Amino acid sequence: MMASKTGARRRPALLAAYLPVVVAAALLALPPIWLSDSRLWMRIAIGWLVFAAYGIAFNVIFGSTGQLFLCIGALAGIGGYGTVILADQVGIPALPAVLLATLTSCLLGSALSWVAVRRSLGVIFTGIVTLTFSLSFSNLVLGQRGLTGGETGLLVSTGSASLLRNRLSAYYIFLALVVVFLAVFRFLQRSHIGWAFRALRDDEVAAGLAGIDVARFRVIGGMIGSAMLGLTGSLFAVYEGFIGPTTYDFAGIDIRVIVMLAFGGIGTLLGPVIGAVFFRVLDEYLIEFGQLREVVYGVLIVALFLGFRRGLLPSVQNLFARVLRSRSNPKGD
Repeated sequence: MMASKTGARRRPALLAAYLPVVVAAALLALPPIWLSDSRLWMRIAIGWLVFAAYGIAFNVIFGSTGQLFLCIGALAGIGGYGTVILADQVGIPALPAVLLATLTSCLLGSALSWVAVRRSLGVIFTGIVTLTFSLSFSNLVLGQRGLTGGETGLLVSTGSASLLRNRLSAYYIFLALVVVFLAVFRFLQRSHIGWAFRALRDDEVAAGLAGIDVARFRVIGGMIGSAMLGLTGSLFAVYEGFIGPTTYDFAGIDIRVIVMLAFGGIGTLLGPVIGAVFFRVLDEYLIEFGQLREVVYGVLIVALFLGFRRGLLPSVQNLFARVLRSRSNPKGD
């Protein structure tokens, strides 16, 4: 009897927990109704979803465990380049190539987390190590012309007849990817892993004293987030039909993802999605400024992290909540 009552109480809580994911999925399914006739806007919309997926992955790594991975584009690029090389040059079928490339990103991300923990690297030094890895990946892409095409890039023939080459179906495939990532993030938040992640993010020393295996959970965060990045980068390569040095470069991926997450809310469920939608549109309006866009994004990163530690939207929400509480209780009773 008690078990049935407990199960009955858990069901509404479970539905409430995943309701934002369902609502987000429903809203994001609507844009093609109005945009499907526009090649430009469908491309922008797919870009929203790709960057939302990148943002969720980075949120698992940084927003959940406090690991500043400045190699978002590199890990995604390992997925993309790995898939193309395995499928087009080695001859492995597309699906196994995607899985192997994703696994490679996952293992490399795990290794970076392990090194950061074992060497007791703080946030800044973890960022420096991963930035070095990102620069090494860029040099590898440019140097290994036989595999990567160097500065001229690679045409992607694998998946040329797949649904990813159709704009409408590609949109819904990336939407499904984002929804799955959101569901995984929510599952992690509600599990014992999420409890450990929050403890690590708030105070690593206290978490260790409480018996949490810091190394293990940091590596889990790096592993899951890196796998998400590798899978997204892999599918994007197949969709795009071409990859080059700028497809996964630091300025084009990492800076934008950090700004998006800082705007939408670090560690929040829908922060990456909200940030991706807003800044993808902003990016299109700033395109005429050329390289000055990077200056704008740099200023935004500094402003957001200095003024809104957990993100702009959560800070605004907290402000409104305090205003409402003060109005409902003007005497402070």
